[in-house]
Amino acid sequence: MRNISFIVLLVLVLSGCGKNKLTQPLEYEGPYREAETVELFYSENQVVKVKMLADVLYEYQNGDREFPQGIYLEFFGEDGSMTSTLRANTAYYTKKDNTWKATGKVEVINLEKNEQLNTEELFWRPDKEEIYTEKFVTIRMQTEVIYGEGLEAKQDMSSYTIKKPQGEFTIEEGEQQPVLQAQ
Repeated sequence: MRNISFIVLLVLVLSGCGKNKLTQPLEYEGPYREAETVELFYSENQVVKVKMLADVLYEYQNGDREFPQGIYLEFFGEDGSMTSTLRANTAYYTKKDNTWKATGKVEVINLEKNEQLNTEELFWRPDKEEIYTEKFVTIRMQTEVIYGEGLEAKQDMSSYTIKKPQGEFTIEEGEQQPVLQAQ
């Protein structure tokens, strides 16, 4: 009986020795900074160009930012008047590309032309002052609604191109109209 106990003990000790592997420590990849009730301003030559509001902001080590509870932006013209707004359920800023991605219920309103853009995904390039998407878009004008897939526009929606327009609309002479391309 004593030999059997010794053999069992020896087997347990030897089997436990081979299972100790050294592992590399995991590197934290989550946000290193978090802020609530955020209000940021972007200005050029002491003129506010963009005002941003967000309930929650996560900032990552590489400079990327995430807005998991949505974002609201106000765009201003050279004279300081608000020209357009952008609202989205979630947003993400990629520092490397200087590109913003808004998702969920995305809404852009051009206050000067009284037009509204709705889509589920929209990209914004601040350096080029442009917005774009490949997703389905709806643009509500004062008297008409335009539907289509894909959009390229100035960030204030003062001019835009719909890549695959759908629906019927009228164009009046002398009025600056959006560019609609059938592909």
